[in-house]
Amino acid sequence: MAPTTQAPAAPVEPPSATTGPAPVRPGRRRTTAPEAPAGLRPTRTGKLVRAVLLALASVATLFPFYAMVVLSLHPQGAVELPGSLFPWRLTGEAYTEVLGARDVPRWLFNTVVYSLVSVVGVLLLASLAGYAFAKKRFPGRETMFWSFLSMVMVPYHVTMIPTFILISKLGGVDTYWGLIVPTLANAQAVFLMRQFILGLPDEIFEAARLDGCGELQIFFRIVLPLLKPVLATLGTFVFLWHWNDFLWPLIVGQSAEMRTLTVGIASLQQEQVPLNQVLAGSVIAFVPIFSAYLVGQRYFTEGVVGSAVKG
Repeated sequence: MAPTTQAPAAPVEPPSATTGPAPVRPGRRRTTAPEAPAGLRPTRTGKLVRAVLLALASVATLFPFYAMVVLSLHPQGAVELPGSLFPWRLTGEAYTEVLGARDVPRWLFNTVVYSLVSVVGVLLLASLAGYAFAKKRFPGRETMFWSFLSMVMVPYHVTMIPTFILISKLGGVDTYWGLIVPTLANAQAVFLMRQFILGLPDEIFEAARLDGCGELQIFFRIVLPLLKPVLATLGTFVFLWHWNDFLWPLIVGQSAEMRTLTVGIASLQQEQVPLNQVLAGSVIAFVPIFSAYLVGQRYFTEGVVGSAVKG
């Protein structure tokens, strides 16, 4: 039998862009975005309905603010709805009357002091406590933290009367410290700070201690700069809470000189002040809150997202 010979195998050419897909590297896997089922894809009608619903929700949300501003610019006199919501003549005499009143600038000053000092105090105490509960080791840490956090479950109105009695015995009625000090212990703020600091790597603090930094240096030079987003978020909330606070300033600030804007504006309604002046005071009270949000909007968004991820 004659020996059989085999033809040499043809060389295999690597795939090119014209012959086929490029080879996949080891360790990598080609992935493609899954397509949504045909029944779940948004249609043109669905997009239109969603846009209309969002527009209606926006109008319903913004309408009270529109009414407040327009009626505050309404000339003094009877208000007729809905005609007064679309006036032909606007005037700023209500703002002149409000800002020129004897007590309103004092109420505005009291509110600014109450809100800003409370924000600084709450942020400082909450960040210190959050750092201690998150990164320090001491006996009874968990028990102390959860006991302190249980204050969130206690209604504010339950502790209001004992707190007022204590402040009254100490001579804090009609004083700034009596207005501010009881609001500095904020369990929610401490919890938020602790959860955020827990996500910080321990290697940073160990390296700082090896470099000879003390605990206060670590806190002010490392912890506080890293807490900027959550500080801005929490500071915005605390400022909003204190600026709009009504019950505690009403109880502690018993004289007209110690009233805040919320209490003062409510007292104007009892004095038969025209509606446009009352709403002008409400607009003046709203502007600082909106300005504070605009200033800290970027940090506010970062803090909310970061807290949600870390939590």
